[in-house]
Amino acid sequence: MRIFTVLGILFYAVIIILIGVIFIVFSLNLLQPQDINNLLVYAQESPNSKVIIGLSGLLLILISFSFAQLILGRFQREKTIAFATSSGEVTIALSAVEDLIRRLAGIIPEIKELRPDVIATKKGIIVDLRVVLKSEANIPELTARLQDITKSKIQEVLGIEEQIIIKIHVTKIISAEEKEKKRRDIEKEEPTIPFSGYGRI
Repeated sequence: MRIFTVLGILFYAVIIILIGVIFIVFSLNLLQPQDINNLLVYAQESPNSKVIIGLSGLLLILISFSFAQLILGRFQREKTIAFATSSGEVTIALSAVEDLIRRLAGIIPEIKELRPDVIATKKGIIVDLRVVLKSEANIPELTARLQDITKSKIQEVLGIEEQIIIKIHVTKIISAEEKEKKRRDIEKEEPTIPFSGYGRI
């Protein structure tokens, strides 16, 4: 299947290069209208050239259709995880797996924010986690724990035996000063009630 993809890309590259060369030839006046007319007349009058042109057109349509099917099928496969049961096939949207992983942020208190990106490949499931941590987090211990929890949760819920690769990218570490500043900003934004300090006599 990979060879077919490479051949399809090369085929389209050759076609686009040929079209580009034709445009350059036209712009430099290297090809006269009379030459094009003679070529078209020859193609229409010769029985062999008609058959060759017809078969070439049919081949172009078939290759284009097959290549489009291959690309669309691959995109569709990459959006879901599929496995077979005794009653039939089951597909799970990758977005559902991402929602499942996102909920793990509530289990680990050191994580401020968790953004997962799940990809299904032939080698297995690849999970990219972008994490915002709190300042008190021990990064080596926390990331190892997060990888173990994420992997076990996916295996437990989906019940699959495929390889699960967890990659973690720490995007930000929030310090205590930043948290205090955010708290003060929120307090400033809260509207004050007039005469709130006066009690009833």
